[in-house]
Formats: sequence, structure tokens, C-alpha cells
Amino acid sequence: MDDERAPYDPMPHGPAEVGVGPWEGPWPSGEQYDATLLAEGDRRNVVDRYRYWTLEAIVADLDTRRHDFHVAIENWQHDFNIGTVVRTANAFLAREVHIVGNRRWNRRGAMVTDRYQHVRHHPTADDLAAYLHERDVRLLGIDNLPGSQHLETMEVPRQVCFLFGQEGPGLSEQARAVCDGTFSIAQFGSTRSINASAAAAIAMHAWVRSYADLSGDSAWRG
Repeated sequence: MDDERAPYDPMPHGPAEVGVGPWEGPWPSGEQYDATLLAEGDRRNVVDRYRYWTLEAIVADLDTRRHDFHVAIENWQHDFNIGTVVRTANAFLAREVHIVGNRRWNRRGAMVTDRYQHVRHHPTADDLAAYLHERDVRLLGIDNLPGSQHLETMEVPRQVCFLFGQEGPGLSEQARAVCDGTFSIAQFGSTRSINASAAAAIAMHAWVRSYADLSGDSAWRG
């Protein structure tokens, strides 16, 4: 079929094949370019700014622009949502992503975006809190607990880490105990909770609305 798309391509209305083919004409100069990609084409799901760049060059450039928020996910059940949270953290350019609990996590939903993020592992929530507090980063969990602040009306800290629990049980008791506070997302329907990866995207976008530089070409809009 003419409109059949690669399964890893999220853009529904673009060209049928992801990325670009081999570089046409004289090759550009610069250490950021990958000779193999220039010769064979770049089919990665990256923005045009990074076409034909090496992975290391992309990460180095992202490091000059990363935002001041972190994202942490508890990993006790090998939850598929973890990968999706990591992918969203890449889209919003989180400073670091933290995996709490089991070291091995389900990367399928990340769609290789974890390669462009600094991903750290912490055996326990206490270890995560200690790491963050040494760097003056507040740890805020998302859970609809009594006393949770409303995300819609709270002032999101600039130096913050959003901590998310597993789909279903939410934050563990250990995580709740070390959080500097919790917040909830307003809901108006019949379900008692929303998907963990959706909640993470909402929280990260709340930070972006407050602090991100939307001028110039620093924000990619497709």
C-alpha cells in the first residue's frame, strides 16, 4: 500500500519513509557528522537539526540546552509505561531520567529515545531523594492523596523531579515517605485515575509552560 508507514514512525501525514536518504553532493565538514549516515541515509526519528549527526554529537548538543526538571519512575513491575515516560522526557528535554527499583526496565515504549537521555538507576526511593537533595532539587510525587496540591494552581518549582509510580498501585509507601510533596491532576470523568505516562506528560508540560524558552528555534514544533 502506498500509505503504509514504518511501525516506529509516529508522524501520520509525512512522507511514506522515515528520515532522509544518502547525502547528495559534497559532504559537509564537521566532527558532528556520521560518515555511515551520510553514505547510507539517516532513517532515525530525529528532528532535522540532527540529521546525519552522530549519537554522541546529538547528546552533547542536547546537554547545552537541557531543562531543570528531572523525571523519576518506580520500576517494580516492569511496566510498559516506563518507556513511554522516557520518550516524553526526551521530547521535553528533561535534565535526567531516574529509574527506581529494578535496574532492568521495559525499554520498548522508549523507542530508543533513552539513548539521548542521561538515565540513572537508584535501588530505592531513599537513594533517589538523597541524590536529588544534594543538588537542591525538590522531589514531587504524583498521587491523588489527601493533601496533594492541585497541579493546575500550584507553582511548579524550577529545580524539581517528578516521581511517578507504577500503573495501578501508584507511588509506593517508601516513595511517598521521601517526597517533598505530592500533587494531583484534576479529572472530571468517571475513572479514578489516568494513565501514568499521560500524567507524566501533563506534569512535564506544566513545567515547560512556566519556564521553557519558546523563542527562536529552541522549541521544535514540527
